[in-house]
Amino acid sequence: MITTRALTKSFGSFTAVNKISLEIRQGEIYGFLGPNGSGKSTTIRMLCGILEPTSGSGVVLGYDLIREAEKIKRKIGYMSQKFSLYDDLTVYENLDFYAGLYGIAYRERKKRIGEMIEMALLKGRQNELAANLSSGWKQRLALGCAIISRPAILFLDEPTSGVSPTARRAFFKIIQQLAHENTTIMVTTHFMDEAERCYRIAFISEGSLIADDTPENLKNEVIKGVLAEVVHPDGLFMIDDLEKLPYVKECSNHGPALHVLLESPEAVKALNDYTGVEAKIIRPSLEDVFVYLAKKHRRRVS
Repeated sequence: MITTRALTKSFGSFTAVNKISLEIRQGEIYGFLGPNGSGKSTTIRMLCGILEPTSGSGVVLGYDLIREAEKIKRKIGYMSQKFSLYDDLTVYENLDFYAGLYGIAYRERKKRIGEMIEMALLKGRQNELAANLSSGWKQRLALGCAIISRPAILFLDEPTSGVSPTARRAFFKIIQQLAHENTTIMVTTHFMDEAERCYRIAFISEGSLIADDTPENLKNEVIKGVLAEVVHPDGLFMIDDLEKLPYVKECSNHGPALHVLLESPEAVKALNDYTGVEAKIIRPSLEDVFVYLAKKHRRRVS
């Protein structure tokens, strides 16, 4: 459904996306992860035909990214991280407006709008102004507008930013149902619990792709060694000293805890002796994987 080769976008001397190569299959939920400013949104906008690549190539739904961008736009759905609908229109009017933009025939429009209201659990709110909806309901309305044309591919750019965890979970249940119905979904996010629900994940850092695999494979195969968690009152001040120890490969802070990557299980006792607290061996999370890969990438390019 999507193939890119060395896709690159530069703004003057700044390279926002650097030679990214992707392959996304039909019916996948493909997670695109990275911190703010890493190039996620720029990549999405190129794939949607909104931004023209500086170099490289890409094919979306069989159409060339550069030569056939207008054809791509007519076949996809797009939802941005900011609520981009009309506050002074009702739920029904917003859906009707987007149905018109996508050229849905009038005789089909009422049926589609009804389907979107049901999908978004907005029944009974059809005549409510969008301005009066909570952030979670606005998010569902925006999704309904993005998929009212039944697109083959749906691009979601930070769709759950600023909503509650409960609303995020409800939103992803809808996304999973769409994928089950064979819609291909590419979603950018910085929430690791959302990433766990994706079929495959790409990590991007400073414009470069640093990993692309399933969540399980990333957690099982990327980090080599033993990961230990240390909770210490002076943990933040110990990171540099810990990383100088011969048996420590990496160290990073995760809230009140330190995650320390050790050479071997035997090193746990030495770590306990050094810190004065008992370390707990843990399984790497996606956050651990990303921190590890981002550090590795920075060392390679510096």
